[in-house]
Amino acid sequence: MNLRSQEQRHHGSKYPLINRFQEYLGEFVYGGIDGSVTTFAVVAGAAGAAMDSQVVIILGFANLIADGFAMSVGSYLSTKSEKENYKKHEKIEYWEVDHLPEKEKEEIRDIYRAKGFEGEILEQIVDTITADKDRWVDVMMKEELEMSEETKSPLAMGGVTFLSFLLFGFIPLLVFVLDYFDLMEINAPLFKYSSILTGLVFILIGYLKALVNQTPIIRSILETLILGAAAAALAYLVGDILEGMFL
Repeated sequence: MNLRSQEQRHHGSKYPLINRFQEYLGEFVYGGIDGSVTTFAVVAGAAGAAMDSQVVIILGFANLIADGFAMSVGSYLSTKSEKENYKKHEKIEYWEVDHLPEKEKEEIRDIYRAKGFEGEILEQIVDTITADKDRWVDVMMKEELEMSEETKSPLAMGGVTFLSFLLFGFIPLLVFVLDYFDLMEINAPLFKYSSILTGLVFILIGYLKALVNQTPIIRSILETLILGAAAAALAYLVGDILEGMFL
């Protein structure tokens, strides 16, 4: 074992909570993107329609809870479906290994022959793999079906999505809540402060997204800012037009 592997193993055992968080970081980021963008769009639309702070808060929190819950349910069901689909095909492979062993052996042989193995080495590989049923099925799942088992908990995936959606989605509403309860004196238009805070959130989310996807940080931040601003601009425009038509 090399030094890098030893360090990874050491940190994995020393910081299990950090490792668990890293597994769900992607879901946390995308939940945050949806939460901040959709809530800010609601705020922008309400601002465009010149609605009172109370209305902004009501619409914002209604969106925050309803959309956040819907997203978390979708994440839960998607992860659960992946796990169930894997188990279904795994069960089929176990049945084939038990009832059609020669056919399954030949499939293993074909897989590794295609990788360039032949002769005695090929037969040793086949014998080694097929000597253990669990290993045999695992190879068939990965090599033949190109499927990997989902190790993340569906419940945790849904929970992380909901938490992230609420956490980041609340930021665009923060100044409206503070102003409503007179917790701070805000002289400038509330939408201006909400936009600034949400912009900072977009920058943070763009940075985290770059870490998850291993992409350039500046590009990821700019993408998040542009997409968020575009959604808010459209919502503001629609709110302004509808306000002129009906109010």
